[in-house]
Amino acid sequence: MAQTRRTFLQSAAMAIGATGVPLAAGRQRPPAASAAPDGQAGSGAPRPQAAQGATARQGGQPAKPLTPASQIQVPKMSFGGQQISRLIVGCNPFYGFSHFNNTYSQVMREYYTAERVCEVLHQCARFGINTYNYVELGRAAEDLARFQAEGGSMHLIVQGIGDPAPLHAAWKPLAIYHHGGRTDTAYMSGKIETVRDWCKQVRDLGCLVGVGSHKPEVLALVEDQGWDVDFYAGCVYNITRTNDEWRKVLGGELLEMPSEIYLQSDPPRMYRFMQQTKKPCFAYKILAAGRVGERAMDEAFRTAFASIKPTDGIFVGMFPRVRDEVRENAERVCRILKPA
Repeated sequence: MAQTRRTFLQSAAMAIGATGVPLAAGRQRPPAASAAPDGQAGSGAPRPQAAQGATARQGGQPAKPLTPASQIQVPKMSFGGQQISRLIVGCNPFYGFSHFNNTYSQVMREYYTAERVCEVLHQCARFGINTYNYVELGRAAEDLARFQAEGGSMHLIVQGIGDPAPLHAAWKPLAIYHHGGRTDTAYMSGKIETVRDWCKQVRDLGCLVGVGSHKPEVLALVEDQGWDVDFYAGCVYNITRTNDEWRKVLGGELLEMPSEIYLQSDPPRMYRFMQQTKKPCFAYKILAAGRVGERAMDEAFRTAFASIKPTDGIFVGMFPRVRDEVRENAERVCRILKPA
């Protein structure tokens, strides 16, 4: 049976060969010679082909080249005076944020060498995915600089963590939004005004500014209070509930790893907010961090696009460890947004 990262945990004996390191903050600069660490043996699974035409290899034999993708281009929308893809590549798999467990996160980190991060970004560009939901942690800055040095170009919609000024100076992103988990922490600790102050800092930089959250009520509060923001990024699953909130929705029970519980009743709540606001929105974790099964993926994408505005987009992470998820997702979005 074919597998994707959504079914990876059910498979056995997946040998991994590359060494990965988590992302990092830094300035735009040429990649060092050590950007591709030694000892990065092939994993034995198909890899996406780089835009420069390099051929992936499996077991010492050339892998089958990818079909030319020029005819498959993800539809665009207007945002900040630019035409950006409605499907935006997410960063979580690149740096081992699996939202499953530590083992799966480590598998992602080992697979995603700097070379493979760049290959996937180039592959996204071939299919018209021209926007990257970037976060500056660990090795990320070095990888992005390498991608650009290889001739790659992406609009950046950045998850803002910490002082936005150095980030803006280094990359001149199209937009920066306050990281969703940190927004929710500030809200639950009664410090939501610190998020508003941070947004004012981004506005002063002359950049599009937004707020991210896993809680539709937080974004509704921002909207009702009339914050000076341009857009919202909303996780369709509320995974930042407190233990007391989880017990309430789970009938008194508290499951293991409460921060990774995904309720099927959550997405309609976030989608309802996105429909009601006039500001652009970006929905993320539409596949419940890989928990949506293979047969339900089309429906999850279809529901997402049917539930957001034509001026809205989605962030989706790509992990082509077994299959070419970039191509599959691009084709899926084209089928949904450009029906025959």
